[in-house]
Amino acid sequence: MPHEASAVPAAPTAPAGPGVSYTVLRFPAAHTAELEVKRSRFLAVLTRVQSEAHAREVIAEVAARHRDARHHCTAFVLGPTRDTARSSDDGEPSGTAGMPMLQALTQYATPAQRAAGEPGDLSDVCAVVVRWFGGVKLGAGGLVRAYAGAVSAALDTAPLTRRLRCRPLTLTAPHSDAGRVEAEIRAHGFTVLPTEYDAAGAVLHVLVPDLPPELDAARRALAGITSGAADVRTGPVSWHDLPGD
Repeated sequence: MPHEASAVPAAPTAPAGPGVSYTVLRFPAAHTAELEVKRSRFLAVLTRVQSEAHAREVIAEVAARHRDARHHCTAFVLGPTRDTARSSDDGEPSGTAGMPMLQALTQYATPAQRAAGEPGDLSDVCAVVVRWFGGVKLGAGGLVRAYAGAVSAALDTAPLTRRLRCRPLTLTAPHSDAGRVEAEIRAHGFTVLPTEYDAAGAVLHVLVPDLPPELDAARRALAGITSGAADVRTGPVSWHDLPGD
């Protein structure tokens, strides 16, 4: 499935509330980690996903790639508020694989979140843990620790970023003034989407975090840049990734 290419807005100057931003894996590659427990190998594969259908496609691809393994246990969580979550034990004893993997995803907090005492908010991620049986039974507790541990080990080194809800502010400038206006907007630290041109002038789109203080500050800045001449219109919500650390 193709990955989206997003323009990058400036980071918000005020904290984003629940459902406004959340943690995601950076596109495009899957991230892996491997554990060995009593001769059983556990390969965790983490992938950024955009929908439940995409997650199931990823699961099928990983299972096909490692068809020699005994188990392909899975968990995924989706959406800004993580309202979709699924898991599967794939033949392991009930509750020993998929649910511990899902808990590892939903309970994960970044180092910055842990330092601030904030809960984790990782989403749009699918985890597949592939197990090659080593001949020694691990017991229920051992399986829980192995499956959760494989996911946690992958998360500890995974490339992460923030995904932010944004709105475009649109304004029109005369052809003769469009270059100056766009340059000043960029100088203020805003992200400008590709400019459109028509007979009336240039149409500029400025991407702003969907937070009242950010939108108000952007409107004031645009009014100053255009000496109040621009009619600034607010567009629909869209989601964009911020630069990774």
